[in-house]
Amino acid sequence: MKKSIAMAAAIVMSFSALSMTAAAEDVTKVYVTISDNNKKIVLAEEPIEVTDIDSDGKLTINDALYIAHEKFYEGGAAAGYKSSVGQWGLGLDKLWGIENGGSYGYYVNHVAANGLSDIIANDALVDAFVYSDAKSYSDKYTYFTMRNHPDSDPGYEVESSLMYVDFDANWTPVSKPVAGAKITVNGKETDVVTGDDGSFKITLTEPGKNVVSAVSDTLNIVPPTFTVNINGETTSTTTTSSATTTTTETTTTTAKTTAKTTAKTTAKATTAKKSDSPKTGDKGAGVTVFALGAAAAVAIAFRHKDEE
Repeated sequence: MKKSIAMAAAIVMSFSALSMTAAAEDVTKVYVTISDNNKKIVLAEEPIEVTDIDSDGKLTINDALYIAHEKFYEGGAAAGYKSSVGQWGLGLDKLWGIENGGSYGYYVNHVAANGLSDIIANDALVDAFVYSDAKSYSDKYTYFTMRNHPDSDPGYEVESSLMYVDFDANWTPVSKPVAGAKITVNGKETDVVTGDDGSFKITLTEPGKNVVSAVSDTLNIVPPTFTVNINGETTSTTTTSSATTTTTETTTTTAKTTAKTTAKTTAKATTAKKSDSPKTGDKGAGVTVFALGAAAAVAIAFRHKDEE
């Protein structure tokens, strides 16, 4: 009898481990960037674990943006985000608390999305923005050819190119270089300027999260984003208004390495997907496997008891 119980326990543990492994593999993580109508980057490649929020059976841009607002916007998604079904399908009504009649853009891996219902895959780059020019829509979506870089040590040199998405005579999207743009780091302009082919190099030395972007005097560009975590100690200073006391905190940045995504500089970007079927995050299969395993284990235990 003791051997039967031990065997049953072993089977239950094995099925439990199997179900937990399956659940872990079902996690879909994307990186969300949002900029407002003042060209301020309010979210910079923030990792978001996507679940099927709207219960449509797939993981979509809508799910990712909703969760991003729920996590980072003051008041959550109820205060800062809204979508609805219109003439062209599911579209945006509010982004980061801004309602402007539908003047928004959203791209996945540097490709314009058809709508919020577009399926997204693991490691996707989801960029959403509010048009600064809501009349003539002159805003140009821009991106760096290198995104989501692993953590690096101080002195790391970024070598990349800045591109923008334009349209040809047939309204086919084409990527073109942004020349003469000034590179910024954490909102501060640098002396680095992009070349005629959009290329540039910049060295990052400040520990912590470095958000690389750009500004242009010749194009109305949506701010591009490229983040790198630089290892080392970071110091923050806080001064309270009720006293003259200044508090300084020192922390060490040792964030985990993230996957590197490199976009090819071609006339037309492509989106790579690991699977044609979206991961819905449904844990039902894992629970079912666990339940069947437990039932089998109990049956074996009672069978041995009867035999004895």
